Amino acid sequence: RRQGRWDESIKNLERAVELDPQDPAILQQLALTYDSLRRYADVESVYDRAIAVTPKDAALRAARAEVELNWHADPRPLISTIEAFIVQDSSEVKHLAWVWVRGALCKRDFDGARRAVDALPIDGCYDQNIPFPRSWCEGVVAQFRGDKAAARAAFTNMRAEAAKMVVEQPNYAAALCVLGVADAALGNKDHAIRESRRAVQLLPLSKDAIVGARLVEYLALVYAWIGEKDLALEQLSVAARLPSHLSYGQLRLHPYWDPLRGDSRFEKIVASLAPK
Repeated sequence: RRQGRWDESIKNLERAVELDPQDPAILQQLALTYDSLRRYADVESVYDRAIAVTPKDAALRAARAEVELNWHADPRPLISTIEAFIVQDSSEVKHLAWVWVRGALCKRDFDGARRAVDALPIDGCYDQNIPFPRSWCEGVVAQFRGDKAAARAAFTNMRAEAAKMVVEQPNYAAALCVLGVADAALGNKDHAIRESRRAVQLLPLSKDAIVGARLVEYLALVYAWIGEKDLALEQLSVAARLPSHLSYGQLRLHPYWDPLRGDSRFEKIVASLAPK
């Protein structure tokens, strides 16, 4: 997958499932690959097989429910699945907190998103190996709840953590991405552009098709947040054509993309990912 050889990845994982149909880890990897290709009916089918093997696995059930958010822009199955698990076993919440944050934000339930952030583990909210710290999630939720002071404090902490990583590893693309996003959130336009572009240059798709695609998506987000709408739409158009976890549901619902709403070019990108 990281080499961008998606057909070969599917073939090999399907063969692995044939050899060991009871291994939920292999099934999950196959589901994630289908998800990157936006083959959502196949994603659901594979997750159903994995859940049949381990029916009490909360993360698998949440991932299965999240398909409806990504495919049909419906966050309700995800939220109800998470709430049901929390009632059954509150210790599961830490394993579901990051997906709960995403679902609550897409539902515009910002109080629910704050509860999800409170449950996040201390190591934060990694996204495709991009090490976003907990302060990122705290800042995002505070910003969308209208608490500007709390958002700025969280983004300032986030920037400090990311800057430390970049000092220690100057060519660590994922850390530069985090730093760029933090600077965009703080309004440091020139820094945000430079850092985010550098991240994409350091880890292009030819080196890592998975993380590289995510870096392109975050470059689009940075441009959107700093008011560079044309550049944001240009990068988002690229990201939407790549195999990745960027989805119709995320673009249609997530407040990340609010600066682009109402622009016909953005709506065209959203429509390109809509269920056919």
